[in-house]
Amino acid sequence: MKGFARREFQLVLLRRMADFQPDLVMEAVRALDSSRTEMREVNARWQRMVRSRAFPSGRQRLGAVLGPPAEAEERRFGSVECLVERWPLTLWPDLRYETLTAPDDMIVQEWLVRAADSPVPELPTVDDLAPWSCVVGDLDRRFGGDRPLRHQAGDAPSRWHVTFSTADDGRYVAHFVWGLLQTVMAV
Repeated sequence: MKGFARREFQLVLLRRMADFQPDLVMEAVRALDSSRTEMREVNARWQRMVRSRAFPSGRQRLGAVLGPPAEAEERRFGSVECLVERWPLTLWPDLRYETLTAPDDMIVQEWLVRAADSPVPELPTVDDLAPWSCVVGDLDRRFGGDRPLRHQAGDAPSRWHVTFSTADDGRYVAHFVWGLLQTVMAV
């Protein structure tokens, strides 16, 4: 896709995160040698493209922008075989952009996940859950186990919430955008 590649795709991801972490987003925008204005323009162009009948849908959309995935595997959910694909992104070298595609070529989940070869953050306490310090799977590994976690879709397709408890009976909700932690609040 001429004029729209990984750099621009990362700006689209950042645009949604700006609602929660504007300072971190602006640092990342500068790291991409970009500006707030370009981020908004790229996001507007992305929105026009994904609504266009001429632009590919499903897996073909991301393939046109990100190229072939670095990793791909089949994963079974009950009787349904889905395709999992992952792409590296320069802003988050320890993470991968992951999609889960159903047999009908519809992407049913897309978010950032921990790369298989990257270290998992320890996150000893809730205070260690700083913005952008972990992904949903990291929180599951650390605070799941014998304590129940409740996953909920957010108010936009890119948002996800996890309600969890700590050993001292504290209850929290963690807010994620594209799978990356943005905020944690006591409830």
